[in-house]
Amino acid sequence: MADDGMRVGGLLSGLAVILNGEDGKESSSKTHLVSYCDDFGDQPVERALEHIFDLPNKSVGPLPGPVDSDLVRSIIKNEFSKFHMNSDSLASNREGIFIFDNGCQPHKVGLEELSICGEIRIVKPPLLLESLAMFSSIRANVCVWKGKWMYEVILETSGVQQLGWATLSCPFTDHKGVGDADDSYAFDGKRVRKWNKEAEPYGQSWVAGDVIGCCIDLDHDEILFYRNGVSLGVAFRGIHKKGPGFGYYPAVSISQGERCELNFGARPFKYPIQGFLPLQEPPSVNLLATQLLRCLSKLFNLQCIERADSSSVGKLRRLKRFVSLEELFYPVCHSICEELFCILETDARNAEYVAWGPLLSFMMKVFRLQPAHDYSSLDRFIDVFLEFRESCLIFEYIISALSSCCKTASLVLNECPYSGSYSYLALVCHILRREELMVLWWKSPDFEFLFEGFLSQKSPSKLDLHSLMPSVWWPGSCDDISYGSSLLLTTTALSEAVSKIEEKHRDLCLLVIQFIPPTTPSQLPGSVFRTFLQSLLLKNRGADRNVPPPGVSSNSVLVSLYTVILHFLSEGFAMRDIGGWLKSCETKNHNVGFLHRGGEHSFPVDLFLKNDSYQTDISRLGGSFSHLSKSHPVHDQEVEVVRWEEGCTDDEETRVTHKTTQKPCCCSSYDVELSKMSKHPIRYTAKASRVHCTPIPERSAHVAAECSAGSLNDEIADKPSTSDHSESEFGYCPMWDMRIVPRESDITSATLREEELLDTLLLLYHIGVAPNFKQASYYMSHQSQSISLLEETDKQIRERGCSEQIRRLKEVRNDYREEVIDCVRHCAWYRISLFSRWKQRGMYATCMWIVQLLLVLSKVDSLFIYIPEFYLETLVDCFHVLRKSDPPFVPPTIFIKQGLASFVTFIVTHFNDPRILSADLKDLLLQSISVLVQYKEYLAVFDGNEAATQRMPKALLSAFDNRSWIPVTNILLRLCKGSRFGSSKQGESSSSSSSSVVFQNLLREACINDEELFSAFLNRLFNTLSWTMTEFSVSIREMQEKYQVLEFQQRKCCVIFDLSCNLTRLLEFYTREIPQAFLSGTDTNLRRLTELIVFILNHITSAADAEFFDLSLRRHGQSLEKVNRGMILAPLVGIILNLLDARVATECGGQNDVVDVFASMDCPSTMHCGFQYLLEYNWAGSLRGDANLGKLGQLENFSSLLISRIKVQQIERMGCGGETDADDGICCICYTCEADAQFAPCSHKSCYGCITRHLLNCHRCFFCNATVLEVTKIGEKRM
Repeated sequence: MADDGMRVGGLLSGLAVILNGEDGKESSSKTHLVSYCDDFGDQPVERALEHIFDLPNKSVGPLPGPVDSDLVRSIIKNEFSKFHMNSDSLASNREGIFIFDNGCQPHKVGLEELSICGEIRIVKPPLLLESLAMFSSIRANVCVWKGKWMYEVILETSGVQQLGWATLSCPFTDHKGVGDADDSYAFDGKRVRKWNKEAEPYGQSWVAGDVIGCCIDLDHDEILFYRNGVSLGVAFRGIHKKGPGFGYYPAVSISQGERCELNFGARPFKYPIQGFLPLQEPPSVNLLATQLLRCLSKLFNLQCIERADSSSVGKLRRLKRFVSLEELFYPVCHSICEELFCILETDARNAEYVAWGPLLSFMMKVFRLQPAHDYSSLDRFIDVFLEFRESCLIFEYIISALSSCCKTASLVLNECPYSGSYSYLALVCHILRREELMVLWWKSPDFEFLFEGFLSQKSPSKLDLHSLMPSVWWPGSCDDISYGSSLLLTTTALSEAVSKIEEKHRDLCLLVIQFIPPTTPSQLPGSVFRTFLQSLLLKNRGADRNVPPPGVSSNSVLVSLYTVILHFLSEGFAMRDIGGWLKSCETKNHNVGFLHRGGEHSFPVDLFLKNDSYQTDISRLGGSFSHLSKSHPVHDQEVEVVRWEEGCTDDEETRVTHKTTQKPCCCSSYDVELSKMSKHPIRYTAKASRVHCTPIPERSAHVAAECSAGSLNDEIADKPSTSDHSESEFGYCPMWDMRIVPRESDITSATLREEELLDTLLLLYHIGVAPNFKQASYYMSHQSQSISLLEETDKQIRERGCSEQIRRLKEVRNDYREEVIDCVRHCAWYRISLFSRWKQRGMYATCMWIVQLLLVLSKVDSLFIYIPEFYLETLVDCFHVLRKSDPPFVPPTIFIKQGLASFVTFIVTHFNDPRILSADLKDLLLQSISVLVQYKEYLAVFDGNEAATQRMPKALLSAFDNRSWIPVTNILLRLCKGSRFGSSKQGESSSSSSSSVVFQNLLREACINDEELFSAFLNRLFNTLSWTMTEFSVSIREMQEKYQVLEFQQRKCCVIFDLSCNLTRLLEFYTREIPQAFLSGTDTNLRRLTELIVFILNHITSAADAEFFDLSLRRHGQSLEKVNRGMILAPLVGIILNLLDARVATECGGQNDVVDVFASMDCPSTMHCGFQYLLEYNWAGSLRGDANLGKLGQLENFSSLLISRIKVQQIERMGCGGETDADDGICCICYTCEADAQFAPCSHKSCYGCITRHLLNCHRCFFCNATVLEVTKIGEKRM
């Protein structure tokens, strides 16, 4: 009876809880122990084996000795043969399917190469496809005519793809594919349509990472589609019946650059649909392998229960009544693994199916989906697996399966914060801590592809966002305020989930960085990660284009990698020191992020000069790399490291660095509760507008926000330049402790450097992150517009009495409300994924670092021209993203003052730098200025910036050309705001109407001191205004002829009208500040100005239908009170009044007579109508008590005087009779003045005014087209 003392009911330690009860019954373990203590005849080891292998009770007889592997193998051999028979019986149930063997692997479902139309590339064998043609189609080599079948499509991209079924009679062409013929049926989630010759709405919008189940039910003649296991409903009913061998083939059609992976059943389906069979029969060993893994799972359960009952079991062990489960674990686990690998090694397809299916499920169960993860238990099983040589192939498949799962994993609200790809990333990070498995992954030909898979993060669709954020609220919403609290809780949970995933991305990347590959010669840590980065960047050249080339990575991969590197550089490695793999970490405190270290900065400029394949194609500021390497070669001995002291580009008194008492915004704390500021999204988005670089859309930058900043007063000093351009043009900032030194040694280039990561970070932002911020900007702006329209509609509903009108308004209101809800959800998602606090902090520090680098390198032409264009683009875009972020990163008043003072210096210094060849880049800088000066706080920064005050006035006048006149106009208009006629009508409230007196004086001085510059500017201004008004008139006339206001034409009219108003306001400013330019000297400027005034009045007053005219200017959602003719009439009145005031104030003689010039225009009736319209216009209602209202009397007096002068001139002409008509001395251009000048050498004659105006734009005779060398006045000596 001594042996009986080791048993409790015949069970081992922990077995008493579950063996003879149902797994999972929540009964007291003590109760079980007591209830089974009567059966002293049972042997504990035998009963344990019976439970693990699911054998009948007492089927295992008494064992003569301890359990060993031979015993366990014999049990497996004897008891598991039934699963082989079951597999054979399943194979006989597959009727109604035929696989056309390709001659290599019989009975394997694959692609029929002869069916390809277009060009399809196999990205990753066997079935990951990409279209290289505009539209490519392909069929599989299997057809079905009976039963219920399915296959899955994993979307690598989310563009136009038609997935479904087709017969052999379906023709594939360059423009037609699956679903475009009678016997073919397809679903396209991009366009949310189903296709069978004609398209009909169906299904849901899809995103990259979705799994589409394509099901055909030939028993009921139906075709169905599923998205991530959720039915989209029956797509097609009553499909045509087919006979044996002439059935339906799986087929797909995909557009250029789209990728998808087909799974016909060679791997377990991610979302199997009950009742539907896979086209590819599962391997026969799957049932046996599944049962073996179920046995391992039971063994694991016993371990868990033993740990859970450690207190009760421990007491019994001390009484010598139990043996440890450890005696069973190794022999049982080893024997099961031996049998498992034995059946898998016969066919690699067997190993793949089992690894992707039951084995991965087993490992996830052992590891646990959510913390606390069971690392120890998983390690025990992995230790046993690795004892077998065959396990290498299995682990390759496991890693591949985990990578695929990361692509398709979706965030689920009730699983947060451990949702999405977190569990798969946590498992792979733990597995890859084993060196042998890391080596195995690195040696895999799919290493980079799988790495990208791990970094993938599935974005939610519109419907997914509805599931994640069921409750939506915004300020002004009529919904209960509790919806706002619910939304806050939801976004907090999702933020935590995204944060957990990003943490695992960093863990994985750190493992790769730490990994030292077993190569000869040996490599340093970080070499594998660097190679991956270089390969990724090379592959994604052109990813920022409107139509990216085939083969580019998923955008989520680029964003994830950017996030990882940003965290490394910004937050440092305080939590995980990786052993000094970074060069700069050897001497600096690596607990502080690279971007936040004060003191001396350095940058190895060889990053710009290396002839690497992934860098040479990148455009540089001075042109292409190949061109620069020939025209401005930099020899190897000249490769240097640039060093400078942080803040050296700022004034010493206002300098803010990481070592000064006052810290930059990225390293400061503020008492203001920024979260409260974000509760009013309209405040930060209502004025948002996105200005892009014409004409290339991908050059766009986020240059719109409602922001403010403190004043700056930078001390500027001239520095010598190494180019022909004077330093006074492009280098205003002093450089303290700036120096260029030779590189230290070759080992530096072999070590992964933080500066190298920064270079990669900027490029990843440019090609991957910037489009996301652009999309976020769109939703923020659209949200504000939709809320305004919704509120306006609510107002109209309250005011209208007609039931029919109210019904239509309510329908419109519902549409607006849906748009608002959609925008709120998208904005919330972008705040979660893009605007994390630490990301904003890192972006701010990045801007500080890069702008100082650019200013330092601008001192050395030979290096400045080699800087990649994306450095500048990323700097500008990142700056404006931070400035308009919601919630705001820092209080706007200190956004520039504490860290980014150099940004203003850079943009005003280089927006017309001739060393920058790209006109788009110059536009980008110019547009940044245009946006910043729209707000009085930022305008104060420009007033106090010496580079701006010294350079901007003349530079802006010079930049007013055919390409840049729009942003220059906006800038000048903002600088010149002030006392202008009717300004109160234009919405210039006291908070935003402040102008820059400083720049007004500077502009006046620049125009007076440089007459040639001002003359050229004024000529371009006249020409441009004439062109815009002509375009506007033509557009209005086209709409009036058709009597319909098309949206495109209306938008065009609005834009051109605004531009015309702005240009006219500029003329008003110059007639007030520099009236002598029009009243003194020749009357050319005054005459051209007069012609423009008459021209504009004619177009404005000649509209046949005034209501139609005003309607064409009305933007969507705007009232006629805000947009009307008064916008352009007011500056015209201002121009005339300015000239009249100047004529009275000027006492000197010789000035041009304004009345005479107006009276000389050969259109008296037009002028009379125009001035009458000006006088009768409702200025009292428009000006609202404006001080200029009293000046209208001057306009009336001027009009009366003008009419009198015109009558006198008409009488004089009548008195001259026919003599005037017969006089050959009259100018044949204007038919007004005497032909008193002639061209040389052709001697053609005209009036001096017409000739002077003509020569402003062309230096050829307008009679014979001869080149004009001189102009002489008749009767005088040559001029």
